[in-house]
Amino acid sequence: MADVNTLKKDYKNIVDEHSPKNKVVQNSFKAFWVGGTICTIGQLLTDGFIYIGFSKDESSMLCTIFLILASAVLTALNVYDKIGNYAGAGSIIPITGFANSMVSAAMEFKAEGYIFGMGAKLFSVAGPVIVFGTISSVVVGILYYFL
Repeated sequence: MADVNTLKKDYKNIVDEHSPKNKVVQNSFKAFWVGGTICTIGQLLTDGFIYIGFSKDESSMLCTIFLILASAVLTALNVYDKIGNYAGAGSIIPITGFANSMVSAAMEFKAEGYIFGMGAKLFSVAGPVIVFGTISSVVVGILYYFL
């Protein structure tokens, strides 16, 4: 009968041999440059809207709308998923990543119809975010009022 320590060592060697190697530096670089590129595009859009005469608030709103629209369209064309597979966390910049997750959920259930498929699944992702955002803003508002 084999020794328990020998079995543990053999098991660890087998796991190490068959596990994919973690490429932390390479993955971090990909996430950094893709996320940075998305943010740079957002900043260029904002500056461009200011340049053509919109106020800073209007420019920020238009940039947000454009980034959400671009993310939704790229998701519908299956391009955003390829970007996400390459960049990992770099593609989950809050506004574009959230739009991607909503559109992906809706597209997945499109065959079930527009109301019970797409519409219902849109809110399965957005619902918890909206509820958590509302509750946390009320809690923070109450704390702010009393403190």
